[in-house]
Amino acid sequence: MRIDCAPPRRPRLASMLMFVVPLVATGLVPTDGVCIAPGTAVHRDAEAQLRDHVIEPADYFNQATIGTIELSPDGKRVAYVETRWGEGKEGRKRDLWCVIRKNRSVTRLTFDGFGASQPHWSPDGKWIYFAGHSERPGSEQPPYDGSTQIWRVSPGGGDLFPVTRIDGGIKTFTPAPDGRHLYYTVGEEVQDEEWRDLREEFSDLEYGHGVGERDALWKLDLVGWRAAEILPAERVINELSLAPNGRHLAMITTEDEELIFVEGRSRVDILDLDSGEITQVTSQEWRADHPSPYGWLEDLAWSGDSAALAFSISYDGYAARIYVAEAQDHAWPLRLIARPEPVDYSGDLRWRGDRRILCYRGENYGRIRVMAVADVELGANGETMELTPGDVVVSGYAFSANGKTLVTVFETTTQLNDIYELTRSGKYERLTTVNPQVERWILPQIEDIAWRSDDGTEVHGILELPAGYDPARDGPLPLIVELHGGPSSSTKYRLRMWIYGRALMAANGYALLSPNYRGSTGYGDTFLEQLIGRENDIEVADILSGLRHVIDQGIADPERIGVMGWSNGGYLTNCLITAAPEMFKAASSGASVLDMVIQWGTEDTPGHVINFVGGLPWEVAEHYKAASPLYQLDRVQTPTLIHV
Repeated sequence: MRIDCAPPRRPRLASMLMFVVPLVATGLVPTDGVCIAPGTAVHRDAEAQLRDHVIEPADYFNQATIGTIELSPDGKRVAYVETRWGEGKEGRKRDLWCVIRKNRSVTRLTFDGFGASQPHWSPDGKWIYFAGHSERPGSEQPPYDGSTQIWRVSPGGGDLFPVTRIDGGIKTFTPAPDGRHLYYTVGEEVQDEEWRDLREEFSDLEYGHGVGERDALWKLDLVGWRAAEILPAERVINELSLAPNGRHLAMITTEDEELIFVEGRSRVDILDLDSGEITQVTSQEWRADHPSPYGWLEDLAWSGDSAALAFSISYDGYAARIYVAEAQDHAWPLRLIARPEPVDYSGDLRWRGDRRILCYRGENYGRIRVMAVADVELGANGETMELTPGDVVVSGYAFSANGKTLVTVFETTTQLNDIYELTRSGKYERLTTVNPQVERWILPQIEDIAWRSDDGTEVHGILELPAGYDPARDGPLPLIVELHGGPSSSTKYRLRMWIYGRALMAANGYALLSPNYRGSTGYGDTFLEQLIGRENDIEVADILSGLRHVIDQGIADPERIGVMGWSNGGYLTNCLITAAPEMFKAASSGASVLDMVIQWGTEDTPGHVINFVGGLPWEVAEHYKAASPLYQLDRVQTPTLIHV
């Protein structure tokens, strides 16, 4: 089943059932059609809320998703970005909201899909700065021409003010800690010198490249409203972070805006704003002892004392790493921060207040929690602690300026995302309810299950079953195997109404199995990296052994099994219908790969293929062929929907 992530209009119900409908002809559909498990159609939860709504495809378009959150310096208010579908509007729209911790009062700060992002509080907490765009009919001048500008708004609502009016808009920005300045980047078209003469001599030809965009860095005085260029447009600036003392500005930069340059050729730079000197913190030589040269730099974060800069580097197929650069003798030496097994780094580096406590989101067996590394300084660090206990999947978090207040966004197996405060007693206080409709949903049973693969390795997956289903009483169900993309990703232990079957399949009487096969994150570095050189092999065995497990448990009917996935999940769908053609009665393969050589040659992140296959096509040709289901297509018997 495929529902486009951003369709041009609200899809009809029938279009969202494109995978379900063909199952009628294959015998996969439950004999009683859309159903609720016997005896559980209606029940009441702890709040005595009647659950009487059977989840349907249209519910996908009624969900609100909370994105970036930022806590005011005094910890009293939370600014957050909320995304939802608007009635009669194209695509999903982002707006800025604010909630008061004490009384849970919520205020909407922007309207009509302002495209809000990058919220930052002013040091005194009186303003929220953010990036957004506004378009007024007939206006061709910024800030109302639809270009992205920096805006300022009061947390109580009103006083919305365009801080910048830049032709073409800004890209990224960060306010200064003094509240009197901010820094932003502006893209400028540049022409590579080696192409200039050719273009002048052969002006009638069309060129694929040679004209690109680089980013200039600007400083805006918020008192005198004058802007000055700090750095010319010589490199692409992908990320900015300003030290709390206002002296150093960290940047992740590349030489070109094409995505392939970000993969393995980006670097961390520190600009001394007093002298104008730039220190290259990372270099190509620094990558020499990494598991792969194709690493992605992200997540700049300054410590409260402005003396340490943290950042991450992630790879396809290998565990991500966290580094800290610490000021020492006019240099910024680097060191690696250890993670506890089997926790995988999942993003969002932040320091807690003025203390040397470095935090991040860590993934562990389908859960994501806020982790804190104590005493990170001068070549050493203390133990790693877990700040958000329980079966939660944290997607964002923030601290007050003093580090004493922690708010998070997370999901559980019974609730979609909301903002929660972690109290001193270790309990969660809910601050928002952005999806009240879920209180009426008849929820699937969501389980974290485990089985042994063919080589004895323990593999986990998320199993969704209809509400109240009992295999001993109700017998085996038709089952869909739903495969996550990546593959350096995972299916999380949470409630999710998603376009690839989660929640919806169980509501229609199916079982849904989402295996976290070898190569998935959250199960330790060894489990993650065992997929290297073993694609279309070891993970296929993991999935098929999981399928046999649920059949043996009496949950899945072996005569009514389908498989679906998108991206790497689509690739694995292709692998499965060639590896076990008799097993599946229907398949849906989305944005998938049949031939690894073609993928390597056409995608803009070729390091992905090189990492997993272990070299270039002419170096390990047999590995490319073994990883490609193309060469076994003659075995396919399964009716398959292909989405490209």
